[in-house]
Amino acid sequence: MQHYGCRWESAALFSLVLGGTCYFGSQRFIGAVNGVLVFGIIASFGALVAVASGDLHLDALLKANFQAVPMSIPIIVLSFVYQNVVPVLCTNLEGNLSKIRTAIVLGTAIPLLLFLVWNAVILGTITNLDLGSDKMIDPLQQLRSSNGAVGPIVEVFSLLAIATSYIGFVLGLTDFLADLLKLPAGRGSPAPYLLTLIPPLALALLDPEIFFKALDFAGTYGVLVLFGILPAAMSWSDRYSAPSPSMNLPQLVPGGKLTLSIVLGGAGYVIFSVLLEKFGHS
Repeated sequence: MQHYGCRWESAALFSLVLGGTCYFGSQRFIGAVNGVLVFGIIASFGALVAVASGDLHLDALLKANFQAVPMSIPIIVLSFVYQNVVPVLCTNLEGNLSKIRTAIVLGTAIPLLLFLVWNAVILGTITNLDLGSDKMIDPLQQLRSSNGAVGPIVEVFSLLAIATSYIGFVLGLTDFLADLLKLPAGRGSPAPYLLTLIPPLALALLDPEIFFKALDFAGTYGVLVLFGILPAAMSWSDRYSAPSPSMNLPQLVPGGKLTLSIVLGGAGYVIFSVLLEKFGHS
């Protein structure tokens, strides 16, 4: 009971502080807070890599298990979901295409670099990791057991990473709900913020492990459908199937039908392969 009370207070405080920052803060203040959090992420990540890579074996990075690639794509996709923030980003940058492109490219490149470095550290440090084995191994748990400094750094890094993701999703989802419900954005109406903040807080309190349970499902079906199949299909319809195709509008992503086909086909292939995998084992 005491553990539950502590968990309830921590979750409520986290939602109250960050949700209140998004609701009451100006764009400049929110940007400053997010910048401090990102700096903390990079600093803690650097410390984590420095501590964890003390016994790095470069030859271990030459090993690969390509059969595991399709099953890893949902988690990779889920790790790089930011599309729900793009409308807010476009509004904040006043529709400046050059600034929007720069923000998206740099905003994707930085976490991608961290992602690759961290995977290199994991794969190069856990030398007894059998890439062809079906046995589940937690490399992070092995690192924690071998080095006591890893645990506290991971806690700080995880908290900061969740905080930055939380701010981005709150801004994107409240903007979407305000448009959906035809309500004023920002402080004009608290309803979008209440609808955004309360349901996940309630679910987190009812089942703290729900996030981990939902990762695979969300990455495979939710994210790939919402941010893979639907946007590509909508772009295809708007460009080539509408009665008056939007051919004169600037296209932010080059490639035309080829690019859209790759996005549609790639997302569909991953979903189909995961379904076959699940039904094959059932």
